[in-house]
Amino acid sequence: MSGIDDSPVGAGLLDDVLGAAVAETVRRTGASIGGVYLIEEAAPALRLVVLCGLPVEFTAPWQRLPLTAPVPVADAIREDRLVWVGGQDEMARRYPRAAAVLPYRFALAAMPLTGVRRCWGGMVLMWPADHPQEITPREQGHITSSAHRLARLLDDAPRLPALPDQPHVVPAEAVRQPERTGLAAADYLERLPEGALALDLEGRITFITATAARLLGRGADRLLGTQPWRALAWLDDPVYEDHYRTAVVSRAPLSFTALRPPDHWLTLQLYPDASGISVRITPCGERAAPAAPVAAHPAVVAPTGRLYQLIHLAAALTETVTVKDLVDLIADQILPAFGAQGLVLSSADAGRLRIIGCHGYAADVIESLDGLALDTDLTPAGQAIASGTPCFFATPAEMAHSYPKAPQISDKQAWAFLPLIITGRPVGCCILSYSQLHTFTADERAVLTPLAGLIAQALDRARLYDAKHRLVHGLQQALLPRTLPTLAGLDVTARYQPASHGIEVGGDFYDLLRLDDDTVAAVIGDVEGHSIAAAALMGQVRTAIHAHATAGAPPDQVLARTNRLLADLDANLLVSCLYAHYDLNRHHMTLASAGHVPPLLRGAPREARVLDVEPGPLLGIDTAARYPVTPFHVPEKAVLAFYTDGLVEVPGADPALTTTALARQLAVSEDHDLEDLIDSLVHHAWPTGQHTDDITLLLLRNNRPQP
Repeated sequence: MSGIDDSPVGAGLLDDVLGAAVAETVRRTGASIGGVYLIEEAAPALRLVVLCGLPVEFTAPWQRLPLTAPVPVADAIREDRLVWVGGQDEMARRYPRAAAVLPYRFALAAMPLTGVRRCWGGMVLMWPADHPQEITPREQGHITSSAHRLARLLDDAPRLPALPDQPHVVPAEAVRQPERTGLAAADYLERLPEGALALDLEGRITFITATAARLLGRGADRLLGTQPWRALAWLDDPVYEDHYRTAVVSRAPLSFTALRPPDHWLTLQLYPDASGISVRITPCGERAAPAAPVAAHPAVVAPTGRLYQLIHLAAALTETVTVKDLVDLIADQILPAFGAQGLVLSSADAGRLRIIGCHGYAADVIESLDGLALDTDLTPAGQAIASGTPCFFATPAEMAHSYPKAPQISDKQAWAFLPLIITGRPVGCCILSYSQLHTFTADERAVLTPLAGLIAQALDRARLYDAKHRLVHGLQQALLPRTLPTLAGLDVTARYQPASHGIEVGGDFYDLLRLDDDTVAAVIGDVEGHSIAAAALMGQVRTAIHAHATAGAPPDQVLARTNRLLADLDANLLVSCLYAHYDLNRHHMTLASAGHVPPLLRGAPREARVLDVEPGPLLGIDTAARYPVTPFHVPEKAVLAFYTDGLVEVPGADPALTTTALARQLAVSEDHDLEDLIDSLVHHAWPTGQHTDDITLLLLRNNRPQP
């Protein structure tokens, strides 16, 4: 008897009836895990509604799937056929994204639930790791007939209930619980020198001997009902939870060692079945007769949680901004994660592969690879890009079979060619290489394949950012003076540094105007905002100041006339500006400020101060505004530092205190080279280099003797 009731059912009983049918199908086919997906009416998506033989937490990534998802059940429904995946290697090859989520050994079948009225969804069955790679005709018959039964149940239902957010979980068979009738067996286990415990499929401890509790270092009453990796701090590592997950999914025995601090090494052997996992615990070095035969091919555990690794790397890739950031991330994190030593990152540009980053290669090798055609047959890069499928080569001989010249290009011994493709558009190619022979495991392939997609997205973003960054700051530089005038006895240097991140055009500007052989005008300012409009206004302000200054206007009139120009332009942007008229022979300076930060004066070694300049309002506020004039005497060889607020406005710090500290730094810094002095001031204010706003500095030193 099948145990399945084929009579029509109402909507309220559908979950229970489907659950019973799935459990019976699991038993009949010898599978360990089963599930049913139904098609959502509102959207072309699949919803997992029934689950058997697996904890529901395991299914979180695939409880809801698009009908177009590259997974076996979606293919089975779209193509109306049985899809069989014989093992982990085949899963990694055909369904790399699914393999990344389930990097375990198992066989899988997916079958559409096609009834008289419609296709309702699909059924998924999974077998333990020791299942043969080929499906038998008898198994195929059981799967087909079971799918037909499930489809008839759905056909006969008067209506489908709303699909649940969480699947209905049913056991494959009655769970064996320790009863009083098992006391003799429990006594037997207690007398053994080794420890024993039992886990249910959720990973909770349902039985534990006193010896096991002693070896684990905690009382049995505190361990029962808990998951070991949560109850014991020394097991709180994703790799140990992955051992449990591997045992549940693959249903194959496995063992591992763990250190219980300070120096107690334990061997834990896991023996899973449909009801749970039996665990045998022995101190390392103590030999005991095997409790059960271990599989000839024990389950392979994904190294230290490949899934967690992929999530970590995906998060790191989202934080990269520039191409350099991306190359550094791949070299620093992705290469070590997969044990690789070499990297070549290329971008597709005008039909060729241009190398934009590398690691672990000689310069002549990179030169020979740079600029290869996108469809090159010199290396597997062209084939990988054309097919959209990664190419893995474990030995030089394996690569030489199809690409005879490729292994001779470098001394590397194994390669992974990862095509970087976005919606069918080639972005580039990422090559990971190894100094030794390297066999790519199924879980490595399963992680590297989706990782290539993430790298492609990051590379596309980074190239766009870099292109915009070059364009924007090229425009910025074009609006700033190309060179500064030279006058006898005057040392001058200036620097503009854009914000460490961001691609908006800044409004900082500076200038040094030669009024005659003995007089200059120093100008520095900042237009409100970061935009094309701010940059355009900055150019107009510079031009206006230049015109008024060279026409002989005094400092206050230069600012007043420029202020009126802003009103005429109706720019709706405010501008800060500091204008200094400097007589080099008399060492006399006259300053006028439109709301700009005051300059610093280093009058002598180890002496510096903030100049007290009476400010006027920002340009663009009041057309009738007046701008006070402040005169100063500048000592011989004194250094004047003009700057914008980006240098001193540090998040979380008082700008006044920051400015005072900057003056102290100016006092103690060497001033032989003004470029080095700028380096010192910027590094003092922003030691990490991650300044949040544009920074502009203009430094002057008058070496003419005083009269």
